[in-house]
Amino acid sequence: MGSEPVVHVVDDDADLRQSLVFLLESIGVQALTYPDATTFLAEFDPGEVAVVIVDVRMPGISGFQLQERLLDMDYPAPVVFCSAHGDIPMSVRAVTRGAVDFLEKPYQPQRMVELVQAQLDEARHRFAEHADRRAVATRLQSLTPREREVLRLVIEGLPSQVIAGRLGTSVKTVDVHRARIKAKADADSLGALVRDILLHRVDV
Repeated sequence: MGSEPVVHVVDDDADLRQSLVFLLESIGVQALTYPDATTFLAEFDPGEVAVVIVDVRMPGISGFQLQERLLDMDYPAPVVFCSAHGDIPMSVRAVTRGAVDFLEKPYQPQRMVELVQAQLDEARHRFAEHADRRAVATRLQSLTPREREVLRLVIEGLPSQVIAGRLGTSVKTVDVHRARIKAKADADSLGALVRDILLHRVDV
């Protein structure tokens, strides 16, 4: 990830893109612009810490469709919508799906500056959390289906005897699975692994 976050501006209005670049550069923020969602999806770096400002209505992929694609990618950047045709149902839809704000055009420059500055801090936090979550998930990749089943029961706080009863196997076999889980996940202990899984909301 880059050292300084950027702002991606996705809008088919060239004048707005340029004015937003000038505005953000005036506060020392790098802005990258895209005339449509297809160009953005082809060019952006998903590993770079960023905030996305996107128009609702664009040729081809709409702003809402872009938001859905980013959600499917598990892309953690805060998304801000801008629209000259905004209404309450639109804003509710955007925020319900995870957008951080919905601004009507023409927006107030100071409002945009304050919003971007706040969301750049949020982006740093989100991308760091995303990296931690992926790191924990990577540690679990080599687990077998049976080991994942055991791990899910360990996360529930069940002891080996109860797990053995649930799975119809011996306590010794469960303990072997527990040891393999710990080794494969490179964990100091199963307790530490469970803590990391719960802390970073990792699916097992």
